[in-house]
Amino acid sequence: MDFSVCLVATELFAWGRYGGFGRCTRSIGAGLAERGVGVSVVVPRGRGQREEEELDGMRVLSFPLYRYPFTASLYRRYESDIYHSEEPSWGSRIAMGAMPGRKHVVTCQNPRTPEDWGRVYRFYPRKRRAFNALYRSALTETMKQMDSIYCQARFIRQKVRAIYNLDEHPGFLPNPVEVPSQRPVKSGEATVCFLGRFDGEKRPELFFELASKFPDVEFVALGRAHSEARDRRLRRAYRGIENLELPGFALGEAKRRVLERSWVLVNTSVSECLPVSFLEAAAHRCAILSFHDPDGFASRFGFHASERELESGLRWLLDEERWRELGERGYAYVSREHEYGRVINLHLAAYEALLEGG
Repeated sequence: MDFSVCLVATELFAWGRYGGFGRCTRSIGAGLAERGVGVSVVVPRGRGQREEEELDGMRVLSFPLYRYPFTASLYRRYESDIYHSEEPSWGSRIAMGAMPGRKHVVTCQNPRTPEDWGRVYRFYPRKRRAFNALYRSALTETMKQMDSIYCQARFIRQKVRAIYNLDEHPGFLPNPVEVPSQRPVKSGEATVCFLGRFDGEKRPELFFELASKFPDVEFVALGRAHSEARDRRLRRAYRGIENLELPGFALGEAKRRVLERSWVLVNTSVSECLPVSFLEAAAHRCAILSFHDPDGFASRFGFHASERELESGLRWLLDEERWRELGERGYAYVSREHEYGRVINLHLAAYEALLEGG
């Protein structure tokens, strides 16, 4: 490809950071690099990360958080044709100011209204609240100056338009997932999994407690808390549940093996958009049990539970193996809408149309 892209990221799935935004950024960047696009990434520095690294064909530039206001030179370093923010951020504004003559694109991953933030603020430090309040108007202005705005899920398009007072609805640009070519071999024993951080906002305790109510079902929770103290506390508190496995973060083949044998993915978060874990689970023919129903994922491919229905929802999915048909439906959907190669093609088409438009 005869153009280059800089991914403006809040995290990257490496160097000790394993969030969903970072997973999407890394997958998209690697896919673009495979197609011959020159890809750079600018991201806050992770554990053990140097200022410049090579990863999956991408050039990764990083900075310590305290240097955030002074990162304009990083966006200028490779003079990309397109600057694509994987979620609106302070970096979006800095990149736009640093490279005003280039194209600027954003994909909204998890937009939050003030009411949404109110539900999750108890899990964030006070400085995050102050930053959000201070930066809200500046971010709205930045969004209005974007050349293209997209959402990774259809159901948030109206929400994003309202939050940023946009003149029209954003486009739809889905996140990618690798869809296995072979049918997974499911466990002969009922198996339920959790993928995600063990941080307060994700409420993994609800998953652990669910395990104690289903002693004949295997529960596997892949993840860790950002805080080592919290992680140790959770593991000590729930280590007595014999049917609960807590192997930590699992990547690549290790994660694939868990998804292959699992019947149901359980999500217990306070707030979600359309998480990557839903896409990964559906790609492995797992049903979804969640308090949230992004793009109808839980209601169409599993069970959309109220806060009091987690136990009854799981029982319903396991009874008569309802999870199996629902998992097949989810697999068909992600194969059609989120398959890795297709999504990279959509990104390339969006970039080419933007550049051709002048």
